[in-house]
This record gives sequence, structure tokens and C-alpha cells, in this order.
Amino acid sequence: MVRTPLTPEERERGERLGRLLREARGGRSMVEIAAGAGISAETLRKIETGRAPTPAFFTVAALARALGLSMDELVTRCAPAAGAVPTAAVA
Repeated sequence: MVRTPLTPEERERGERLGRLLREARGGRSMVEIAAGAGISAETLRKIETGRAPTPAFFTVAALARALGLSMDELVTRCAPAAGAVPTAAVA
């Protein structure tokens, strides 16, 4: 199965998610949070660094729970900055 390339917006959203997860993790180790979410530390590392910019919903939900974040908070904090112009709209 061939994957379609990610759009710039999808890549940026993945980077925002990764930054948010790193910030929320604080001084806790990747191993601790990954274990709490039921995923591997390698998967968490890929998400945090943007190498896995579109993780599965249940993975994100498990990470939010392990980090003490609500899904609403996660979605709100990962939204583009107010006034951001989508790349596709720039001509």
C-alpha cells in the first residue's frame, strides 16, 4: 500500500503535537510515559520528533491520559496559531 505524501499542514501539526508532548512530559522519562500509554519509547520518540506526524487516535488518547491532558486541551493546544495562513492558500 502506497502512502500519500503529507501536506505541509499535516507535518506542521505533527511537529506541534510533538512539542506539546515533550513539554507536557517535563522531567519524566520517555520510558515512563510510553509505558503508561502502552506504547514503545521508540514510538513516543518518533511522535515527539515529528517523524511520526500522524499517530493513530488511540495512541494520542493514551498519551494524553498518561500525561494528564484532556483530548480537548490537546486539540486546542495543537491548533495552528491564530492568523496562520495555510500553505495551500498562499499563491
